[in-house]
Amino acid sequence: MLPLVVPRAEHSLSRRDIDPDALKVLYRLKEAGFKAYLVGGGVRDLLLGRRPKDFDIGTSAHPYQVKKLFRNCFIIGRRFRLAHVKFGNKAIEVATFRRQVTADEAAAAEAAAAEAPPSPKHGHLIHRDNTFGTDEEDAFRRDFTINALFYDIATFSIIDYVGGIEDLRARVIRSIGDPDVRFREDPVRMQRAVSFAARLDFSLDTPVAETIARLGSHLALAAPARLMDEYHKILKSGAAARTFAALRAAGLLGVLSRVLHDGAAGDDLPSSLARLDAYRQTFDTVPESLTSAILLGSLVVPLGFSPAGLPAWLEEEDRPGLNLGVIPLARRDLERMHQVLMMQRRLREPSRSAPARRLLMQRAAFGEALTWLEIHGNSPEALTFWREQLGTTAQRSTEQGPRRRRRRSGRRRPRKPDPAP
Repeated sequence: MLPLVVPRAEHSLSRRDIDPDALKVLYRLKEAGFKAYLVGGGVRDLLLGRRPKDFDIGTSAHPYQVKKLFRNCFIIGRRFRLAHVKFGNKAIEVATFRRQVTADEAAAAEAAAAEAPPSPKHGHLIHRDNTFGTDEEDAFRRDFTINALFYDIATFSIIDYVGGIEDLRARVIRSIGDPDVRFREDPVRMQRAVSFAARLDFSLDTPVAETIARLGSHLALAAPARLMDEYHKILKSGAAARTFAALRAAGLLGVLSRVLHDGAAGDDLPSSLARLDAYRQTFDTVPESLTSAILLGSLVVPLGFSPAGLPAWLEEEDRPGLNLGVIPLARRDLERMHQVLMMQRRLREPSRSAPARRLLMQRAAFGEALTWLEIHGNSPEALTFWREQLGTTAQRSTEQGPRRRRRRSGRRRPRKPDPAP
């Protein structure tokens, strides 16, 4: 089908708002003769006047063709090969256009992968998602219309195969294809629909809302690790309080965690999430200070997690490990959160001893403990004090310069005499 093409003069997306490194990748792909589009949430957010979290790129180039163009490119993924072009600590994700495979194709590919001997490098690599396609096919395999818009670096136009522009203007979350089919394929799409609506202040399309009400229980079938990843995205979004309220209203929160749905924490959890949102909104992008431990703590501390002991809901007899309903919790994050909470009293009541304060600042969890104090401590005086301490320590280190290596003390070993002739 012919797409709606919105020329540069008729849309608000500007190259000035695109990450410069993403532009480098787009231009090099175009100059090499490939189609190169900014895709997905980056296009959606820029058209809404928001700063995107990621600048993902779709292209007609296959992964190893991308790798030939960029020395700083790494191929990742088992089920679908992706190219990550690295710029320092930042990675621009480049994905080849792909299409939705049919059920027969998927079954045949799975059977072939099971019968094939494992390769020494990749083992039993599953190829069924490595089904490359056109830009049109790529658009139709995406989840919602607002996430299937393309920005073409060759013409600076917006390409819309699915009616995403119209839905952006109407502020509605609409599924690409039958939501009953798409949500059965991937139940996490139901949570994503509710999350997008809450974060963007959009409404759910009626068929989407009705299908969520009918199939909501299927969300528990999703991979636990993927559900935890979605929770992290929500907690980093700056709209966590609204999103959790919307998930509860849609009946999805109870599917994942009864303790979250029942509201056992009263107003403590919404207040904690609101403070987390307020902190996140002071930054253009997700700050490094919002570690997994801080995000998790903002969720579980209002539910009874404390240094005094683990709440009963963390350990369930029928589910090994530590869990929040069906969502697994990383023990290392809980252990770090325990350290952060243990340090709060010492941050609020600083020692009079300068050496004791220096020792506290040298602890691995000190940075996260200070972030927790800023978000949840309600103690601006203590926060100012420790920031001044950090500034003084940094200034002193600069003035003193690098520490000179001390020479070993003690006697020198006597030199062995030369052997007799």
